[in-house]
Amino acid sequence: MGDVGFAVLGPVGAARDGAPLELKGPRHRAVLARLIVARGRVVPLDVLIGDLWDEPPAGAAGAVQTFVGALRRALEPDRPPRAPARLLVTEGPGYALRAAPDAVDAWRFERAVAAPPSLHRLQDALDLWRGPAYADFADADWAVPERARLAELRLRAVERLAEARLAAGLAAEAVPDLDAHAAAHPWREEGWRLLALALYRTGRQGDALAVLRRARAALAEGLGVDPGAPLRRLEADILAHDPGLETAASRLWTRAAAAYDRTVAAGARVRLESTVGLIRDLAVTGGGGLAESRTHRLAAVEAAEETGDAELTARVIGTFDVPALWPRSDDPALAARIVTAAERTLAALTPGSDAARCRLLATVAVESRGTRSPRGPAAAREAERLARALDDPALLAFALNGRFMQSCTRAGMAPERDAIGAELVALAARHALPTYEVLGRLVRLQARSALADFAAASEHADAADRLADRHELPLARVFTAWYRAMRAPSEDAYRAADALLDGAGMPGVRDGLLPLALLSIGVPVGPGEDWGPYRPWAEARHDPDALRALPEPPADLLYEALCCLEADAARAAGDGAVLARARARLRPAAAELAGAGSGMLNFGPVRDRLTG
Repeated sequence: MGDVGFAVLGPVGAARDGAPLELKGPRHRAVLARLIVARGRVVPLDVLIGDLWDEPPAGAAGAVQTFVGALRRALEPDRPPRAPARLLVTEGPGYALRAAPDAVDAWRFERAVAAPPSLHRLQDALDLWRGPAYADFADADWAVPERARLAELRLRAVERLAEARLAAGLAAEAVPDLDAHAAAHPWREEGWRLLALALYRTGRQGDALAVLRRARAALAEGLGVDPGAPLRRLEADILAHDPGLETAASRLWTRAAAAYDRTVAAGARVRLESTVGLIRDLAVTGGGGLAESRTHRLAAVEAAEETGDAELTARVIGTFDVPALWPRSDDPALAARIVTAAERTLAALTPGSDAARCRLLATVAVESRGTRSPRGPAAAREAERLARALDDPALLAFALNGRFMQSCTRAGMAPERDAIGAELVALAARHALPTYEVLGRLVRLQARSALADFAAASEHADAADRLADRHELPLARVFTAWYRAMRAPSEDAYRAADALLDGAGMPGVRDGLLPLALLSIGVPVGPGEDWGPYRPWAEARHDPDALRALPEPPADLLYEALCCLEADAARAAGDGAVLARARARLRPAAAELAGAGSGMLNFGPVRDRLTG
């Protein structure tokens, strides 16, 4: 029958597996909303009647029964005649909604706010809001207390999210939301306090003090009171530059960095290795960090090569073992230069340096992704062989990543990628390699989607989110958000997912992806859209010459999707030769969903393009 979910954080509605249910008129929605407010308790028939009408009509009881019957048909369409309802039940003198604990968005929101603070958990909770709670029933007496309670919880969630951002050292990211929050709710002193603290931690002492003056004026004019003790104390601490205003981690970092600077000589090689370690860590902190890491990585490699020490250079190149999920490079020119440097270093290594050789080969495999260079698969195989012989879990994880990057050279390779992902998950969980465990989960999300096993894919998405929250790996959420847009597709959902890629530092993922995703759900997409690397396939849909000139699709996770576009265009144009070419490429993936191996979009069953 599918899972039924209920939405009250905005207009009231219900959906099955993401598809909206038809709830007919406003009184049907009112009955449903009133039962959700009761939180599983029975609402007597006479109470329902009193809540629905100021002056109940003569047939009010029968009307309520009609509304309930219509709701039951919408919520449980497969229920056999005369079988007892399981969701909207009759009990004693009235009715109750037996919804699962996770079925109502407001209930999920409440649990997230009550749980220990987590950046992503709180952000996801706030994202559930589509407008004021029970928006259709703003004036209903039965809804007023619940609306007020949820509105207060939402304000508290905004402030808890800001606290979590400040604790994570993300003061600059907290400022815009806090500024809007304080302006909209000027009598919430906690909002003013957090905004001033965030500004101070971004080096804006003057702005922080100005905010506290604004708070004082707002409280005096609106309520006739002076700021409370927390605001007064913060103002004094800012004026005194109290070290306690910084986070503990920030103070520790400053002291440790100063000690390192004093102790380690400027030209010491250990500085170079420490630097590349920082660059590696920077790459997993978010979009800005990923982009910055690319800026500095080549400089570190070049500095290592200048020493003439092949072992040092191998360590500097191989330390950057950042898990890679998308087999299309974000910076092909940089990737080519890294591969060239790795090959030079391989040639210069002395015999017996198997660990260094393994890391360099894995680097070659990862950085040559999507290029169809024969060297990539060969390097991946040799890196994996060496890693298994060395019995080094971290090396094996890196080598498996290289093999995954080379697993899109033809259609139908989702089972192989699923096996790689399964080994990564098991290996990483056993040896405490969280970034690779997240990678393995996302690889399996993609592969199980390609194989139409969405139950397993969703489990991996949820597991990836939990790991990403625990280990502060925000970019994983970009991929799981796209997965959820694919599972409940709409233009709005895909545009919201695309917005997450803005500033994520992954142009290799983003370029051309949105129009391709919109096309997959039938949204008209014009030729003026930014199709990026997929433009040839977009143009081939309307141009027979462009269709015949299509190259083989890139060796990435959208291989099957582009082959299907080619097949669809060839069938529409009556071009048998191109159709045969596309079908030959697609045939190994006959059991898969085209494009779903990306975990982001779905052009439907491949088998549909192999006949007719």
